[in-house]
Amino acid sequence: MAEGADEAGAAPAREGSGGAFFGRRKAKKLRPGQADLFATLLPRLTLPAEPPPDLRALFAAPVREVRLEIGFGGGEHLLAAARAEPDVGFIGCEPFVNGMAKMLAAIGREGIANIRLWPDDAAPLLDRLPAAGLARVDLFYPDPWPKRRQRKRRFVSAETLSAIARALAAGGTFRFASDIDDYVGWTLARLEREPRLAWTATRAADWTSPHEGWVRTRYEAKALAAGRVPSYILTVRTAG
Repeated sequence: MAEGADEAGAAPAREGSGGAFFGRRKAKKLRPGQADLFATLLPRLTLPAEPPPDLRALFAAPVREVRLEIGFGGGEHLLAAARAEPDVGFIGCEPFVNGMAKMLAAIGREGIANIRLWPDDAAPLLDRLPAAGLARVDLFYPDPWPKRRQRKRRFVSAETLSAIARALAAGGTFRFASDIDDYVGWTLARLEREPRLAWTATRAADWTSPHEGWVRTRYEAKALAAGRVPSYILTVRTAG
């Protein structure tokens, strides 16, 4: 769950323990139409418990590669990317029910055919995905869990970065964004210990400029208005 989602009601988790990295699962009560989409559309789009060895087989139409977004929040980035590149398959993870409801409504309204969904924590899914099956993994504005006692619940850990590296094909990318300096430093410290994910930055503009195809969300606009400066980290999966 991304972009400042509510933290209430989640079970605690230690770094690398496999526990919940997100807050509560639901906020506003679903409208009848949204509930109907959960009953009819979501089962058709949800990934199988054991994904196929070639993730491209998840999509009815041929796709050239498959990408994953962890915690898509309101879905702005995922939807924009899927619309712009219909020949790419996308997997979106989001445990927050209301965020998933927005995504289902857009998919149903527009007939988007290149998105599959995982309505739960992404960490267990990463372990189930085939090795080298993804071309890109995006993690934008994850819950910062800013208090010291909460940091063990941050999604980024040595274990999750290892799982991301395993799931990425050589030359694939892991993209991260956050407006919380402490979380950026936390992430870079763990990336430094994961040799299969190489940070590409050579100058300040490389981490202060948004990722390619970036869509500014309402959350990011609020962060900028509050004086918080986002960082955009791009890493490449090495061949080793």
